[in-house]
Amino acid sequence: MTLNQENTIQKLPRAIFFVAVMFSVFQIYTAAFSPMSSQVIRALHVGFVLLMVFTLYPRFFGFKLSWLGWLLGLTGFVFSFYHWVYESDLTARAGEMTQTDMVVGIVLIALVFEATRRMMGIALPIICSLFLLYGLFGEYLPGPLMHRGYGFDQIISTLGFGTEGIYGTPTYVSSTYIFLFILFGSFLERAGMITLFSDFAMGTVGHSRGGPAKVSVVSSGLMGTINGSGVANVVTTGQFTIPLMKRFGYSASFAGGVEATSSMGGQIMPPVMGAVAFIMAETINVPYVEIVKAAIIPAVLYFFTVFWTVHLEAGRKGLDGLPKSECPNPWAAVRERWYLLIPLVGLVALLFSGYTPLFSGTVGLGLTVILIFGAATISGATNNTMRYLFWVLLGIACTGFLQFGVISFFVIIAVLIALLLMRKRPEPVLKEALTSLADGARHALPVAVACALVGVIIGIINLTGVAAEFGGQVIAIGQDNLLFALFLTMVTCLVLGMGIPTIPNYIITSSLAAPILLKLGVPLIVSHMFVFYFGIMADLTPPVALAAFAAAPIAKTSGLKISFQAIRVAIAGFIVPYMAVYSPALMMQNYSHFGEVAFVVVKAIVAIVLWGAGATGFLLSRLNWIERVYVIIAAAMLVWANPLSDQIGALLTVLFLVWHGIRTKQARRER
Repeated sequence: MTLNQENTIQKLPRAIFFVAVMFSVFQIYTAAFSPMSSQVIRALHVGFVLLMVFTLYPRFFGFKLSWLGWLLGLTGFVFSFYHWVYESDLTARAGEMTQTDMVVGIVLIALVFEATRRMMGIALPIICSLFLLYGLFGEYLPGPLMHRGYGFDQIISTLGFGTEGIYGTPTYVSSTYIFLFILFGSFLERAGMITLFSDFAMGTVGHSRGGPAKVSVVSSGLMGTINGSGVANVVTTGQFTIPLMKRFGYSASFAGGVEATSSMGGQIMPPVMGAVAFIMAETINVPYVEIVKAAIIPAVLYFFTVFWTVHLEAGRKGLDGLPKSECPNPWAAVRERWYLLIPLVGLVALLFSGYTPLFSGTVGLGLTVILIFGAATISGATNNTMRYLFWVLLGIACTGFLQFGVISFFVIIAVLIALLLMRKRPEPVLKEALTSLADGARHALPVAVACALVGVIIGIINLTGVAAEFGGQVIAIGQDNLLFALFLTMVTCLVLGMGIPTIPNYIITSSLAAPILLKLGVPLIVSHMFVFYFGIMADLTPPVALAAFAAAPIAKTSGLKISFQAIRVAIAGFIVPYMAVYSPALMMQNYSHFGEVAFVVVKAIVAIVLWGAGATGFLLSRLNWIERVYVIIAAAMLVWANPLSDQIGALLTVLFLVWHGIRTKQARRER
């Protein structure tokens, strides 16, 4: 997605803007009140997505044909109501397709394929088409891949109806948790959260060694808490950080690589985690908070890896930070926009208190509407009575929510908004609210359309059982060599991730590869986090590297060069998933006491420090190639989960640090 596409929200034609707002209102209403069955909500969710995609991208054979885009979009939207109008009939005759069912199913599946191609390119539709062809003609294949054969009506029934196919678990998660959290992030961004994060990052690390690059790491990490889209982070924070890094001496490719790597890390940063956390929780049937607990340490280690590599690169090139006078006061930024943090803190508190993501997201969104738009307007009023009334109503809203639930909470929100609109200047508040709703719907499209299409893969896998055959082959290898099985799984994730966003990549690989690791003795959450982690790395890995190519126009250099730099920056990050497999305590799994977790984390930090030094060729001073090989070997010993290797790695590390410190001190004296 290009930056121009991202910035078209406010310039949408009125009709499309209205559709986007209605889409968001529909999602908020169904999240708060659950007035329909899950199947109907999924179908209407896909219908809204088809309507928006075809009206936003109405080019056909090189010509812009808006009328045809509206025709196809409205066709998909109207056909989605088929699942609502004939819900009881479809349930009663499940598996028995009528002619009308066939027409509706075929048209909707075809429209989902085409909408995904328009929104995300050709890579994902091609992969899904291969699975569809396998379901239709796999009975003619030789060898173990042959299946027993399925009728065309059975394929359409599986993919176009029921809770598999395009209305499967990914679409369920997209139509509930994901949309709500994207909308939550949209409201926060609209209210100035990006400015808060940028000012805070600039003020805390901008003046240190390599400060401009560290600003990119910190701001992208903070952005990841509310926006799990790596590519979107690149084109937002990258507009500021990449030119800043170039101005202070970093090469264009390195600046782009740092931003791409930092932005992709937002997808493993709780609480949003690029929305994959919600899909993972539904897929493996564990509480969402358990996913977050498993992700916290690897996320911190990932950003520490990037931060450390940037620090070493700055030392190697002798790059200082910004003058302190040019850096904003971080605490002044917090004092000015402190209220923006309340919805985020409330969201995290509710999640860790055991409430569902849907409940927590609804509350977070409600708090955002009240605190951001209410406080921003009323705090500027000269009428103290209005100010006091706002805070009283806020207290009533919170109390009413705790005692009477979501309905009373939204009634209070409606009262607050009505009071705001009664003021002399209601237009800014209403305009900001509507634009945030439209922004949220627009930002949700890539995720939603990908979730719908990858349902084709899941449906075919479940129907044919091909995953069991694939898994058997890898398990046969892994019984003798787990490391090689992990390597094959990593390669599978990286290859499938070429040109495919993280969410569909995770859905595909979790269906194929994660069950294999589970059978090889890898804990359930760790096996899914392993494939998720390398799904993220696929967006940094040549030759496709979506995040790197998103940074290329901003950095004004080749996306391939940025990709290679991103790999160098994140090199230690490739090791963390392997460490988690051999030491599950790194993801807070299978440990008896917290000391185990602390020990593994310390080992990981030391290994990252050594690996970063080996990758950049600098620690306290420059390293020659022998020293670089030495520290990489020492890091590898620490990664290998074995008491003897830990002792060897610790000894090698101590000897190197002592020797390197003495050599650096002597070199400085000679100067």
